Amino acid sequence: MTNPPPSSAEPVYADRVYRSPQALVAGVMLLAIAAWLGGDALLRGSGWTPWFAAAGLLIAVPLIVAFTLRPAVFVNDDRIRVRNPFRLITAPWAAVEYLRSGYSAELFAGGAKYQLWSIPVSLRERKRANRQAAGGRGSVLGRSGRDAGAGTEAVAAAGDQVRRATADRTVDELNELHERCADRPGAQGVVAVRWAYEILAPVAAGLVLLGVVAGVR
Repeated sequence: MTNPPPSSAEPVYADRVYRSPQALVAGVMLLAIAAWLGGDALLRGSGWTPWFAAAGLLIAVPLIVAFTLRPAVFVNDDRIRVRNPFRLITAPWAAVEYLRSGYSAELFAGGAKYQLWSIPVSLRERKRANRQAAGGRGSVLGRSGRDAGAGTEAVAAAGDQVRRATADRTVDELNELHERCADRPGAQGVVAVRWAYEILAPVAAGLVLLGVVAGVR
């Protein structure tokens, strides 16, 4: 009995996911408020009120989900998948040019720019991190003197990395993954963009219902 030849396929690992915890909490709270107000109008409202409530829920609920619960970035060794409010962008690492954290986190791939909604940039956090990093460098130099050498520089650099804003650190991680994996056979291909019809369709239905109810009442 012969053993089967070893598989040449590379191991597949679960995606690493980047999401905003604050957005998730806000989304759950907004959905609870919408369910409370809309449900009360549907069950206890009279006349055209339930119809207006139904139209409002069809519009509001998908939009709340789109801007709070839906945004996420999924990455593995082959590609980055960006789930924004109304689009899903899938980019193999070979098609990615770079990622940048400015006033927002951005992906440049296939000659186009895409925002990463799930990685919000806090300018206040960045300024605070920069002040702390500057203070850390000053204290290290003060203790060690001018000729501290490479060891002091390494300590200061490590301190800067710890103090960097969350969005900046995340973008750095994604850029490192891109540089490491862009040449993999599984990371080749082109960028694919798909509209989130599961969000757009109920919103469109709610707008149509709202227009009909407003026109006939």
